[in-house]
Amino acid sequence: MEVPGLAHNITSPLSPCEGMIKDLSLDAIQLCERDGKSQDGSISEMEELPVPQNIKISNITCDSFKICWDMEPRNKERITHYFIDLNKKENKNSNKFKHKDVPTKLVAKAVPLPMTVRGHWFLSPRTEYTVAVQTASKQTDGDYAISEWSEIIEFCTADYSTVHLNQLLEKAEVIAGRMLRFSVFYRNQNKEYFDHAREVQENRMLQSVKDNSGSHGSPISGKLEGIFFSCNTEFNTGKPPQDSPYGRHRFEVQADTLFNPETNLYFGDFYCMYTAYHYVILVLAPKGSTGDEFCKQRLPALDITNNRFLTCKKGEEGDGSLVFHHAQDVILEVIYTEPVDLALGSVAEISGHQLMSMSTVNAKKDPSCKTCNISVGR
Repeated sequence: MEVPGLAHNITSPLSPCEGMIKDLSLDAIQLCERDGKSQDGSISEMEELPVPQNIKISNITCDSFKICWDMEPRNKERITHYFIDLNKKENKNSNKFKHKDVPTKLVAKAVPLPMTVRGHWFLSPRTEYTVAVQTASKQTDGDYAISEWSEIIEFCTADYSTVHLNQLLEKAEVIAGRMLRFSVFYRNQNKEYFDHAREVQENRMLQSVKDNSGSHGSPISGKLEGIFFSCNTEFNTGKPPQDSPYGRHRFEVQADTLFNPETNLYFGDFYCMYTAYHYVILVLAPKGSTGDEFCKQRLPALDITNNRFLTCKKGEEGDGSLVFHHAQDVILEVIYTEPVDLALGSVAEISGHQLMSMSTVNAKKDPSCKTCNISVGR
């Protein structure tokens, strides 16, 4: 049974937080924060109540899961509530400046199992959690008799689904701005990177696994293999900028080499890094490639001739040439899913600076930005 909203008729024995949460996405569950103080004054133990056994977690999404368990039949009819203790698993690499996550205890009416726990305010995508359960019986005086805690189970929430990605896509479309013409994709790196490609990789740039930059729930982070390219131009020159955060050597390739009617285009992410700049990640995948099959199952596909970010159309001259445009008001990060031979373009040193502060390598998304966040875990 799904438990779809906040229980406005339940008073939690754990803290006076009734009415604190207005979001009605848990009908028979109330969210409370434990303050770590003793609860002996309001909860008494009753050994006769059965302890949940063989806890099973299923149907996991980025902000919900189903939970069920087995119980001995003794005194089962006396159970009125379940206490679910949900905590983020300790992460040694967590941001030391971030506030410590408060353990969450859910108080649910004893509905038939399995039940769905849903709530974006306490569940984040791609996050490891621990969960334990108690059974409880509400007494006539308002106190609760409780069982012992069950064993602790671990699970990990899922990535964003295409539903969530389409919500991000719609938000990105709002601020994409007008389209500017461009003619080349480019990739900046240090000299050693290109030397290595020539000497060790048979003159090719090879794919690498995408880092964890952007939205925490992005299904491509840590999974999709590809090569990052840029295509943004300076509005006054129509050419790529001379500055880059990634290195002073730049590979340029004609746009139609990577982007043409035999290429599929996918929306991957929309994020910012506590600045006014917003980034859109797009994926270019040759039709039928391994990367294309990966994206088909996980990302919203875009019409290459008609979208708000990156387009490829036949020119008006009628000679079969292609014309390319990119969005002006967002920074595009384009992932190409196949190896690229350096012979297809040229490598030269840029005249500008290496602006390290603009790098998005493993950059974390600003969870407070209203422009690029949706109502699920960040």
